[in-house]
Amino acid sequence: MHFFSLFTFMTLLHVLIIIGVSIRVIKVKLPVATSLAWLLLVFFLPLAGAIAYLVLGEKRLGRQYRERTRAIKARYERWLHDLPPEIRSDTKGLSPEAQHISRLAENTVNIPALSGNRIELLEATELILQAMVSDIDRAEKFCHLEFYIWTEGGLADEVGAALLRAAGRGVTCRVLLDAIGSAKFLKGRLLDQLKAGGVQVAFALPVSAISLFRVRPDLRLHRKIVVIDDAAAYTGSFNLVDPRLFKQDAGVGEWVDAMVRLEGPGVLALNALFRWDWEVETGRDLNFDEGGDSFSVRRPGEANMLLIPSGPGSTGNNIYQLLLMSIYSARHEIVITTPYFVPDEAVSTALLTAAERGVKVTVILPERNDSRLVHHTCGSYFDDMLAAGIRIFGFKGGLLHTKSVVVDRQVALFGSVNLDVRSFWLDFEVTLGVHDSDFAKRLSALQDKYIENSTFVNLPTWRQRPGKERFYENLARLASPLL
Repeated sequence: MHFFSLFTFMTLLHVLIIIGVSIRVIKVKLPVATSLAWLLLVFFLPLAGAIAYLVLGEKRLGRQYRERTRAIKARYERWLHDLPPEIRSDTKGLSPEAQHISRLAENTVNIPALSGNRIELLEATELILQAMVSDIDRAEKFCHLEFYIWTEGGLADEVGAALLRAAGRGVTCRVLLDAIGSAKFLKGRLLDQLKAGGVQVAFALPVSAISLFRVRPDLRLHRKIVVIDDAAAYTGSFNLVDPRLFKQDAGVGEWVDAMVRLEGPGVLALNALFRWDWEVETGRDLNFDEGGDSFSVRRPGEANMLLIPSGPGSTGNNIYQLLLMSIYSARHEIVITTPYFVPDEAVSTALLTAAERGVKVTVILPERNDSRLVHHTCGSYFDDMLAAGIRIFGFKGGLLHTKSVVVDRQVALFGSVNLDVRSFWLDFEVTLGVHDSDFAKRLSALQDKYIENSTFVNLPTWRQRPGKERFYENLARLASPLL
């Protein structure tokens, strides 16, 4: 009788958990695939699934984040509204594809395309770090740095030394790092040295046991931004690490990244984004008059560019929409580089449709990935992609970490966004939309170099892989909406 009562109680609890979480999932209106994945997990593992959903199921940023965002939103909207016409792009002079992308970006994030930029593509670690150090050493007003990961050691320490020199001569230096991505840096010696030297350092989105059910712990600040005075800014996929030392135990070789160095009005936009993140995370109000916002910035080049922030906060899924529009607008060619290829149904359909209407679609991925789950999930998409004529290349020279999309060698998307659900919906990201054929050609040339150091994935050979591999891939794919 006692056993029967316990069994009845557990069965009732099982059913109540499933019903309760199911109602919550339906009310929140997550993407359908994500909702189904959670419902499946909760059905088979009610208690574990319910706890996992409460911690990871919804994009909760906490009351403090919401209040700070509301407090500063109007001020940033006024700043964007007051951007003078001379630095705004004349969209009539852009290609039809670029016009559509520009219009969508301005309507979703309220940031106009900016003209007169000079954009330099940096594709080697030494060049990236040397350029940053050189600009920091010339700084007179401020140095703003924002990274997902800063790891001590090797060439990355030279940036820290440059910041200490800048702070020593009276330059305001601020560094914003993700609390999880830079967890080791939080415990290192360089942090104490920077603080002692007058460098302001803050950690974004901290996680604690107390906050787990109030703030989702895997919503991360994945942006990479450097802004030096009015003079220069950087963004891209490069974390502040020395690839010769970073994650060498993962067995994937050195991480291969690229950044852009930007001069012109785009510097203002990147600095505004840094300031937004800094104010939201620290609560410290940064004055717009503190350099870089007098709108007297030089216009040293011809490139038109869009700044496209995205994330679980107020910026939403802007890059997701722009990526879909870019794919559907392609007439001749799309080339994509990404370390993690886990497209949802909409992106998969867009790529397959592009290939089937005659667009030459190429995807370049690392041959070896630092995540076994992601590696298997990526492989689950290959059959359909290859059968549709999409070319897939496995990069052999390390973990290819560059995130880029080039459409018809005319329009480029370049930044921190991976081609996966996490980047689209969960992480704070930044992407540049560049409407400049010269830059697009330089980025295409870099993509061609990656292809030269890659293995072509052949469809007949791919289909001969062991059945065990197919099973692992299909099993991993079930988790793709949650990755």
